Amino acid sequence: MEIQDRERRIRDSTGRSVDGRARVVLAVDPGRDKCGLAVCTTEQVLHREVLPTGELVERVRSLVSHHGVDAILVGDQTGSEPVVAALSGLGKPVRVVAERGSTLAARRRYFQDHPPRGIARLLPPGMRVPPVPYDDYVAVWLAERYLEHQGKWG
Repeated sequence: MEIQDRERRIRDSTGRSVDGRARVVLAVDPGRDKCGLAVCTTEQVLHREVLPTGELVERVRSLVSHHGVDAILVGDQTGSEPVVAALSGLGKPVRVVAERGSTLAARRRYFQDHPPRGIARLLPPGMRVPPVPYDDYVAVWLAERYLEHQGKWG
């Protein structure tokens, strides 16, 4: 019995809600024209997409309901203030998280999921640029980083 209690405490401190299910966070990489969205747990990415900023609130409302989101995270750079204000009315805690380093980390993650082909393989990793918007990968990075450090961040 003591081992089971200890295992539950460990899981709770690493991103589980009190009832034992994985915590679910929705992260937003805000921008003027488009935003990246990701719904993640400590174990997996449940959803990610890039969408026009004008469609953000309705899409977030839908994803919060569908995935049982516990908290909403918003990156602290371009366009974050109006996004935080708009999402604060959805009944979930909204936390602003630092985006420093997110672009390069997201670019690396994109190319892990979509390895370059042909001549693009010969480019040094620092010179590769994804052929499509990858704001959703920034949102994944924000969510995973938050969940990884949630014991320190609240």
